[in-house]
Amino acid sequence: MSQAAHFPLVRPAAVGRDRALLIGGVLAGPLFAASAIVQASTREGFDFRRHPVSVLSTGELGWIQIVTFLVSGALCALAANALRRRAEAGSVWLPRLLALYGLGLVGAAVFSADPADGFPVGTPRGAGQISWHGGLHFLVAAVAFVSLIVATVVAARRAARQGARGRAAYSLATGVFFAVSWVALMVRPAPIVMVAFGLAVSAGWLWVSVTFARAASGKAD
Repeated sequence: MSQAAHFPLVRPAAVGRDRALLIGGVLAGPLFAASAIVQASTREGFDFRRHPVSVLSTGELGWIQIVTFLVSGALCALAANALRRRAEAGSVWLPRLLALYGLGLVGAAVFSADPADGFPVGTPRGAGQISWHGGLHFLVAAVAFVSLIVATVVAARRAARQGARGRAAYSLATGVFFAVSWVALMVRPAPIVMVAFGLAVSAGWLWVSVTFARAASGKAD
């Protein structure tokens, strides 16, 4: 019998819907990165060496980053749900963790960050005071980050068991890079560390896109 069908006992319409959702998950990362780059290039006072992307959600144009968090997070969560429904999904935890990552980003949209370190223009230099919603922003972001890191470890273990050493190494390296950069940022938020963390976020999004792309193409996780 042919083994080309990757969604046994699932109606074609449902398969098409889930594939569309997975493609949406693939696009979530590029959408997030493109929005951040355009905003950083056009909004006065923003500097990747001093400011996390979260502070773009402040000021008159902050709604753009808020929408970016909301849309990219929702796309990721919906794609994770589609991944969970796949009949051949190898791990129940990977979809759950990716859904939690997406929901954390949605939470970052609901609870916006505070102005900090001279941004938006007119804000005093330094960390500044943290409001209740700024504190919750950090909390939901932490949930998202931890979920993503653990997801890479889960995927790495799964790939290693399948003998896919290259994929396992890629997943683990992404998670380690993200974790080390994040811890370094909390310990010493120097410009080089801030840039490294920005690169780690980009690497994390790339891994998410690759993971959903594999699922959309019918490959086992």
